[in-house]
Amino acid sequence: MDTREQIPFDFSGFAEWFSGVEKRALALGDYTVAGLEDMCVVERKDLADLVHSFTAERSVFIERLRRMSSCPHRLLVITAALSQVKSPYPHSGVNPNRILQSLIAVLAGLGVPFVTTETHELGEEIVASYLYQIHLYNWLDKNDHGRFLADNDL
Repeated sequence: MDTREQIPFDFSGFAEWFSGVEKRALALGDYTVAGLEDMCVVERKDLADLVHSFTAERSVFIERLRRMSSCPHRLLVITAALSQVKSPYPHSGVNPNRILQSLIAVLAGLGVPFVTTETHELGEEIVASYLYQIHLYNWLDKNDHGRFLADNDL
């Protein structure tokens, strides 16, 4: 977990999935798997930060997303429902269509997928599960077990 993360996930509900959570400055993103930093990056945004990132800090954020696009495993997690992203923002005159279209452009143009979650806690579960799966598939590949889903994986 990046030490600069403003509203960090604590992952305490998923302790059995991890050997521990290490906090340190990451070169890119907010979350990764130790040892896979060059392969896996997760960026987390709440709604206010997403709007700010796509407006006031647009060039910096787009460059970060461009760098993320070179990682095989990348994910932008937005801890707000898609309906909130698409609705008027109470403290901003920014058109919600601008933010949604920016997300779609990042998906189509840079290949950075995004997921929206209704709550911070659900975002935490999505990120925990994603990181666990990245670690699992990396371990399977490195140990010549192949990358496939068995009947009870889902």
